[in-house]
Amino acid sequence: MEFLMLVLHDDDAEPYVAAEDNIAEWGAEVDERGVWVAGDRLRPPEFAKTVRFRDDRPYVTDGPFTESKEWIAGFDVLEVRDLDEAIEIAAKHPMARFGRIELRKAWPLSEGFER
Repeated sequence: MEFLMLVLHDDDAEPYVAAEDNIAEWGAEVDERGVWVAGDRLRPPEFAKTVRFRDDRPYVTDGPFTESKEWIAGFDVLEVRDLDEAIEIAAKHPMARFGRIELRKAWPLSEGFER
């Protein structure tokens, strides 16, 4: 099963402590387990562009679509056995402490649009 792991900045989380950021250990573990497909950090919201297509033309605006003090700081794509394994991996990510992790199971286009 493929899961998208959204790494979210959250002002209400415990303060970030660089010495406790074990992202290198987390990365080594998911790499060793063979479950990490892709991932990276994302630039802050002020670098975002939102694109909409209306009236036969694209509209581009600066910034994210929604106003929020929480923002997507990065992402990872995991290929795991099930939701339990995805949760176990996400819980070990340092941003589970210093931010939040949102998991979303991929919904392949080949499965149609039935929920």
